[in-house]
Amino acid sequence: MRMSVIGCGYLGAVHASAMAELGHDVIGIDVDPDKIAHLAQGRPPFFEPGLSEVLTSAMNSGRLRFSTDIADAAGAQVHFVAVGTPQKQGSHAADLRYVDAAIKSLLPHLAAGDLVVGKSTVPVGTAARLAEMIAASGTGASLAWNPEFLREGFAVQDTVSPDRLVYGVPGGDAGEHATAVLNEVYASAIAADTPLVVTDYATAELVKVAANAFLATKISFINAMAEIAEVSGADVTQLADAIGFDNRIGRRFLNAGVGFGGGCLPKDIRAFTARAEELGRGESVAFLKEVDAINLRRRQRVVDLAVSALGRPVHTAKVAVLGLSFKPHSDDVRDSPALDVAVQLRGLGADVVATDPQAIENSRARHPQLSYSTDLEETLRGADAVVLVTEWPEFRELDPVWAATLVRTPTIIDGRNTLNAAAWRAAGWTYLGLGRP
Repeated sequence: MRMSVIGCGYLGAVHASAMAELGHDVIGIDVDPDKIAHLAQGRPPFFEPGLSEVLTSAMNSGRLRFSTDIADAAGAQVHFVAVGTPQKQGSHAADLRYVDAAIKSLLPHLAAGDLVVGKSTVPVGTAARLAEMIAASGTGASLAWNPEFLREGFAVQDTVSPDRLVYGVPGGDAGEHATAVLNEVYASAIAADTPLVVTDYATAELVKVAANAFLATKISFINAMAEIAEVSGADVTQLADAIGFDNRIGRRFLNAGVGFGGGCLPKDIRAFTARAEELGRGESVAFLKEVDAINLRRRQRVVDLAVSALGRPVHTAKVAVLGLSFKPHSDDVRDSPALDVAVQLRGLGADVVATDPQAIENSRARHPQLSYSTDLEETLRGADAVVLVTEWPEFRELDPVWAATLVRTPTIIDGRNTLNAAAWRAAGWTYLGLGRP
């Protein structure tokens, strides 16, 4: 099937590459010429495991190409819209300018029977509005909403082999047509008995934001328990293990630490709250404001632990920060707790040296005032405290005996509760976790 993907950022580039790898003929379109130039050369403009290989394979097959000209979308049967919906400046609401612009630019190139498919995360009610815009154009095209559920670090796998598919479609014949087209798009996943939910626009929009809100709530819940554990002497990791055995709760996303970040969860729960208030139901999700507040408090807690553990004035201390991306296997520093901790410590006067396997350049572009190093040994040398804030494998597997020979003071703050506390203490370190004795 011939398809276009409008917007070649994180979501769009992965989707275009994966769809071509699955055998579709794909044109990826974006207004950013530098991004398109990188992709056309087989070089993703961001780090995502496996993407470079899939991108190269798809381009070598001849099934994938890129363009800055929206007119190149003409002739495609399916048009995926995968542009960003960032948080509005000065507001918690989602900024829909890019979604609206993508649809408007696509209208002149649509034909009868074409299916426009929204992938972007949008406030409930957006799809219905855009469907009216497409209907009013007289092109004979229709709209479906097909939310994505990608995990950064596993995005290629999640696109090729999704854990579920959700179609938001209109009623009647148009809905049947949209469902048939999407079933052809995802034929391999359908053949693998991937769970499929065919529903209306509003439900499809809510599925995505509700899922993110639930995950954010689960993370903030265990971090709230960590706050109680810290003043009561309990161990939040054992608490999480114990309640996680209850299959109604589950152990995943019950890891206390510095909290969540990235380009989805923080802005999505804020946009969800803003939209609920617009609909007159703000009280229904008012708890999400506390979820957000707990999450931000954990960053401050890591900073406070580091400062109190120094044993010397902050402005005379070197602090080694391990991690900058919001999660491992990514170079994404959007709303990153790790980068936030580094910036806060630098603002207090510490000599901060930060390292990360992938996210240094993105961090430097946002915060050039920090010192960065690609060398772990250099980062650790002479440090008065070490703060682990992104659980990259090389940090989790760090040898505490070797590390102790490099630092000035063997003190480590484990912002992800990922280290073996006993092993670090046995090597002579003062170990401080979050919600752990």
